[in-house]
Amino acid sequence: MRWAALILWVITALGGFGLLGIWLQRGGHKQAGQPGRRIRPPLIFTHMLLAASGLVLWIIYLASGTRGVAWVAFALLLVVASLGFVMLALWLQRRQAGAPAGAPGGSVAEGSLPAEQHFPIALVGAHGVVAATTLVLVLLAALKVGGA
Repeated sequence: MRWAALILWVITALGGFGLLGIWLQRGGHKQAGQPGRRIRPPLIFTHMLLAASGLVLWIIYLASGTRGVAWVAFALLLVVASLGFVMLALWLQRRQAGAPAGAPGGSVAEGSLPAEQHFPIALVGAHGVVAATTLVLVLLAALKVGGA
C-alpha cells in the first residue's frame, strides 16, 4: 500500500506540474495584481512546495520505515489537500460565473480571464481524484492497514 501511495503521489505531482505549467504559460504569475477572485502565486506555489516536501518525506519513510515520518508526510498532505480545495473552489466559482463582472456584452477581455480558467476539466478532475486516493492510501499505510 505504501508503494501504491508513492506511485499515485508521483502521478498526482505530474498532473499538478501540468496544471502549474498551464497557469504559468497563461500568465498566472503576472495576474497577481489584478482584481477578482483568482488563484494567486502564494497559494499555488505553497501548494506545490508542501506537496513536494511531503513526497520527499514519504520517500524517506519508505527508505527508513520510521512511522513518525509517515505521519508528518500525511499531515503535510492534509494541508496540501486543503489548499487544493481552496484552489478548486476559486476555479469553480469563476467557471460557473462565466464572464468577469463588468465585461461588456459578456465578452472576456484578453488577459482578464484568470490563467487557471484555461485548465482542462479532465486534468483538474483527474488530479483531484488521484490526489484524494493518494491521501487515503497514505493514511492507511501510516496506520499499517492491510500489511502496509
